[in-house]
Amino acid sequence: MGLAPQPGRAYLFGVVVSARPKPVRGRGAVTNPPNRFAPISREPETGRDPEADPAPRTQFLRDDSRSIITRNDSPDIPFTASINPYRGCEHGCSYCYARITHEFLGFSAGLDFETRILVKERAPELLRRELSSPRWRPQTLSLGGVTDCYQPIERRLELTRRCLAVLAECRNPVSLVTKNQLVTRDLDLLGELAAHHAVMVHLSINSLDAGLARRLEPRASAPRQRLEAVAALARAGIPVGVIVAPIIPGLNDQEIPAVLRAAKAAGAGWAAAEIVRLPLTVAPVFEAWLDANEPGRRDKILGRIRAIHGGRLNDPRFGFRMQGEGIFAQQIWKMFEVALRHAGLQEEGPVLSTAAFRRPKQPQGDLFEDYTASG
Repeated sequence: MGLAPQPGRAYLFGVVVSARPKPVRGRGAVTNPPNRFAPISREPETGRDPEADPAPRTQFLRDDSRSIITRNDSPDIPFTASINPYRGCEHGCSYCYARITHEFLGFSAGLDFETRILVKERAPELLRRELSSPRWRPQTLSLGGVTDCYQPIERRLELTRRCLAVLAECRNPVSLVTKNQLVTRDLDLLGELAAHHAVMVHLSINSLDAGLARRLEPRASAPRQRLEAVAALARAGIPVGVIVAPIIPGLNDQEIPAVLRAAKAAGAGWAAAEIVRLPLTVAPVFEAWLDANEPGRRDKILGRIRAIHGGRLNDPRFGFRMQGEGIFAQQIWKMFEVALRHAGLQEEGPVLSTAAFRRPKQPQGDLFEDYTASG
C-alpha cells in the first residue's frame, strides 16, 4: 500500500525524493527557479540535491554599461532618475522585487540574484560624464532604489562612495535608501551635500526582531545597527528617515508601532511604508523561503497577501501595487497612520534643492577622448 502524498514533499514513482526546502546558510533564497525567458531549464541529476552546497560563494562579474543614469515614468515611484552601481544584491532579501531584473541577464531570480553580482566599475566616471553634459537638467537622483548601494562588496570597491563624491562636487541632490550601516562611512560626503540641502537618507527597517531580520534579510545590517546608523546621521545633521518596507501581513505588520517609536528615538525625522508585493518569479522564491523558515505561518501569510492584492500575490496596477486594497490593507495603513502620529514623525522628508548645482570639472583624459571621437 502506497503512502498518501504529504504537503511540502516531492514524489517520484511513489518515493519521497525531497522534503521541505532547507534554509541556505547566509542566503535568503533557498532555490534557483527557472528563468522565465529561458526556453530550456536544467534539472539536477538524479539523486543530487540542488541546494546541497551549504554556502554558495558570491561571484562578482564586470558590468560594462555605457550609461549610469536610468529613468522611469511610473506614477508610483517618487523619482524619475536613479543610479545603481550594482546589479543583484548580496543582502539576499527573499521578497525583493528587484530579483526579476536578474532574469534579463540570463540568471535566476533565486540564489543567482544574491550570488552573481554585476559590478559597474565605471559608475563614478559615467556619472561625471552624464552630469557634465549640457543635456543634464539638475534633479534629484535616487541612489540604491533598485539594489542596495551599500551591500557588502561596497566596503571594498567604494563605488557608491565615489559616486557620492561626484554628486558632492556637483552639489546635485540625491535621495539614498539602504539597509546597511555602512552608509555612516560616508558622513563626510553626505555632510557636504546636506550643507546645500541636497541629500536625504532612508534606512529600511521593517522589524526589530534580530532573528527574523537575519532569516529574512541575511546579509543586511541587524535592526540595532540600522538604528545606530539613523542616530549617527541625525547627529551629523543629515536628514534621515525610515522606510518600513516591506510590511508582510501575518509576519511583521504587528511591529509597525515599535519600529516607528525606535526610529523616532534614534533621530529619524519622517517615515514611509510599503506593503509587500511578489511579482512574477519573486513569488516562488518567497514561497520557498516561507516553506523553509515559517512553515507554520505560510498559508496565513500568503492568504493575507492575496487578500490585499485582489486574490493574487501581486497586483501590477499603478496606485495599488504598493498600497494594496481591502480590509487587511486598510488595517495596516490605519495602524501606520496612528503609529506615525504617536511617534511624532513626519510623513515625508525634506524637499531637496538644485540651486547650488554646478557642472563637474571634466578630466583631461575624457576631453581628449571626446576630441578624438569627434575628429
